[in-house]
Amino acid sequence: MIVVGAGIAGVACAGELVRAGVPVEVRERGRVPGGRLASRRFDGRPTDTGAAYLTADDPDFTEVVEGWRAAGLVREWTDTFLAYGADGHREVSGPRRWAAPRGLRSLVEELARDLPVTVDRPVTSVRPGPVVDGRSCAAVALCVPGPQAAPLLDPALTAATRAVGEQRWSPSLATVLRFPSRRWADFRGAFVNDHPVLALVCDDGDRRGDDAPVLVAHTTPEFAAGHLAQPGAAGPPVEQAVRDLLGLPEPAELVHVHRWTYAKPTAGGVGTYHLDDEGIGLAGDAFGKPRVQSAWRSGRDLGRALAERLLTVGG
Repeated sequence: MIVVGAGIAGVACAGELVRAGVPVEVRERGRVPGGRLASRRFDGRPTDTGAAYLTADDPDFTEVVEGWRAAGLVREWTDTFLAYGADGHREVSGPRRWAAPRGLRSLVEELARDLPVTVDRPVTSVRPGPVVDGRSCAAVALCVPGPQAAPLLDPALTAATRAVGEQRWSPSLATVLRFPSRRWADFRGAFVNDHPVLALVCDDGDRRGDDAPVLVAHTTPEFAAGHLAQPGAAGPPVEQAVRDLLGLPEPAELVHVHRWTYAKPTAGGVGTYHLDDEGIGLAGDAFGKPRVQSAWRSGRDLGRALAERLLTVGG
């Protein structure tokens, strides 16, 4: 059994299979697990460059989050953001948001700690059988965005090909801005409405709990779409937009832009996962709201369904 993708959906899927006694291998094309729960270190300090935070209202996922909190891996961050618009800004309340002192990627690494994950090992083809890169397997779970899964699938795998074709995704750029000092009023995070560049700005020092003078700005899909070929060129206009928004006089001393071609699903599948008669499973937040919780639950549910099918067939 092969799981493609070591984001939170992939490791949740693999975890269920391992607990059920199903032999599994997780293949990740990147250098580290995490997927869109991405963190990058700058001068030794982690900064979240993917998902901005997580929320939990599903009882099972809430239990996972509480376990992370007990282990010191997450902290309550805030339930209040600012919302910027044409009429200025105001505070808006929402769900409790959780942050990770060591970066959100550390949560995926914790879930993957006892799993057989192979990094720098992309899958190139999935054929009927299923056969993954020429190797027969009992089933395969594709826990990556549909547009990344589509090129892997043989057209003869009609159900899976149709399911990934139903997914739609929007891009974003996450821009890390480190300033010489904290020159802004406390705001934790800000939704930016009807802006040509910005969609969300987070105070990463507040989020991390170390008060570092670091902001992370997430752009609109429209702005990102025009800079996917050369994301680095987006750094200056994003920095200027953030400085204008917050009234910051000093330029950032570090600017890093991370490209997310498939940042957020805008249309996806029915239910919490896809599993067809050909042994091809699909999981991720395209099966639900674009949330960390949705991706975890999708992977968990697919893992359980695969374990039940494989153990029934094998038993």
